[in-house]
Amino acid sequence: MSDGHGDEVRAYTVRLELVDEPGELLRALKPIADNGGNLLSIFHERGNVTPRGHIPVEVDLEATPERFDAVVEGLRDAGVNVIQAGAERYSEELTLVLAGDLIGTDLSDTLSAIQDGTDASVTDVSLTAPEGADETASARLRLATQSGEGDAVLAAVREVAAVKDLRVIEPLTGGGEA
Repeated sequence: MSDGHGDEVRAYTVRLELVDEPGELLRALKPIADNGGNLLSIFHERGNVTPRGHIPVEVDLEATPERFDAVVEGLRDAGVNVIQAGAERYSEELTLVLAGDLIGTDLSDTLSAIQDGTDASVTDVSLTAPEGADETASARLRLATQSGEGDAVLAAVREVAAVKDLRVIEPLTGGGEA
């Protein structure tokens, strides 16, 4: 089935710029599916705009190198503005919890600050605010980063949390598997 490393599935990140119109995200995802890309996560934040007034979207996907090249070509052929496409291989994952006034301090801005200040990608967020939006909330974050960058990512998360007066419950390290 595989004649070498060329058929090895890898994780990639593609950064796109989309016009804020209905159907644009779907139009951007179609070439990924059509060319054999397997979606890992999509970070689509309508609250932020690029300097050109478009919506930044980060898509993490798995594909063989050949399929990834076809995905990027398919995106460009479909008229999707590809800002960055590369083999940002995320081989380390961190799961942590932020607690505090997440809603009042703008969780979306917090996530953007973490991604902008690190090489990490936010792959999953789960928010809980049992007492309502005006009280303490917690968010479980799953971050993917390059191997060996976990400490730098945690340091950046601590900095963002300190600015926003949030608590960080960090992952356990060491000790092997549970």
